[in-house]
Amino acid sequence: MFLSTDMEGTAGVVDWGQVRGPAQEYEYYRGQLQAEVNAAIDGALAAGATEFLVNDSHSTMQNLRPDELHGRAGYLSGRHKPLYMMEGLDDSFDAAMFISYHGAASSTSSVLFHTYNPRAIAEVRLNGTLTGEAGINALVALAYGVPVVLISGDRVTIDEAQPFCPGIESVVVKESVSHNAARSVHPETARELIREGAHRALDRLPDVRPPAIALPAELTIRFHNQAFADLACALRDVEKVDDRVVAIRNDDPLHLFRTFIATVFLSRAVTD
Repeated sequence: MFLSTDMEGTAGVVDWGQVRGPAQEYEYYRGQLQAEVNAAIDGALAAGATEFLVNDSHSTMQNLRPDELHGRAGYLSGRHKPLYMMEGLDDSFDAAMFISYHGAASSTSSVLFHTYNPRAIAEVRLNGTLTGEAGINALVALAYGVPVVLISGDRVTIDEAQPFCPGIESVVVKESVSHNAARSVHPETARELIREGAHRALDRLPDVRPPAIALPAELTIRFHNQAFADLACALRDVEKVDDRVVAIRNDDPLHLFRTFIATVFLSRAVTD
């Protein structure tokens, strides 16, 4: 079982100060994230899963405490992973889960919405449909033939994932009110919902297929300014279609994802 974990989708999280260390609030909420990740592992264990790899994918990608991961899970952490949030996934995995994910850039109704680099990326569409990190990351799962069986976060995030992962087990732990407000369930309830959702997801595994993304596929990226679009065009297979918009097209979902991640790294080199 492969778990890709973000943090903005954790129950109770509504502010950047809660997900960026070092700060007292961050220390509290990294504990809440850890508990939600462990709940997913517990549910999968109860359904018969035996091996786990957790890819810590938020910010500096070193948010979890490896000795506190349940199921003796392997832990993948650290910046500059070639496959970023999906590093470590290959065709040896039976399923993938997205824990504590958030809404896409331009999803104004989702708390802390963004897509990879909020300072550079204004919107991403996959085959014409608005997508956040879940849809983009599903390209890697498709490349390896691995079904994405569960996602947790707010309802907007779940709705955005559905076109690319139809039938995905969805765990809503909060309802967004605005970019910095949400109504969350109690943390213990969130863990119960995630645990139960993970169990159901693996019970349904024989009927779940890899992501449904038509190939060849196209990612269109709208940046906040033209300079980012010009920079992205230095990469192979990236075409400028408007002052601030570029398109990446390919029939290989892994190549498409890698090219997108290269644009992210380029934009971070300028904005970080």
